[in-house]
Amino acid sequence: MKELSKTQSLRFNGSLWCNLDIALRNLDQIYSLAIQPLGLTVIEWYILRALFEQDGQHASELARAVGRAATSFTPILDKLQKKNMIERRADPADRRAVRIFLTDDGRKQKSAIRQSAERIDSQLRELFPNGDYEAFQNSLVLLQSLEQN
Repeated sequence: MKELSKTQSLRFNGSLWCNLDIALRNLDQIYSLAIQPLGLTVIEWYILRALFEQDGQHASELARAVGRAATSFTPILDKLQKKNMIERRADPADRRAVRIFLTDDGRKQKSAIRQSAERIDSQLRELFPNGDYEAFQNSLVLLQSLEQN
């Protein structure tokens, strides 16, 4: 990763949305390259990480956990199921609901996924001097908690 130049500045007079979007696209490329050897997309990688924390989540809960709309989530789950990483099971308490579980192949990815996450996080943390990383994380929490009026 490259260091920031002191002459670099925010684009479009500091437009929050535009600059977050640019940063997100750059991070997506970094994550995609790091995850590529695992044969996963970034969103698939996040889904597996969420299932490592709590297996058997409802599809709608899982979509919310990874920041996706439940309505567009089915094709992503289809791809993970074709890769034999997850399986869908009917919820015995609610026949309309589906729970998502890791398969043996999915569970076998845990160590590689954890290592890739630690490697990426370490690289990104190095970009922030003197505790700025924690301040950045606090800013992200604040932005994620915003509600639409």
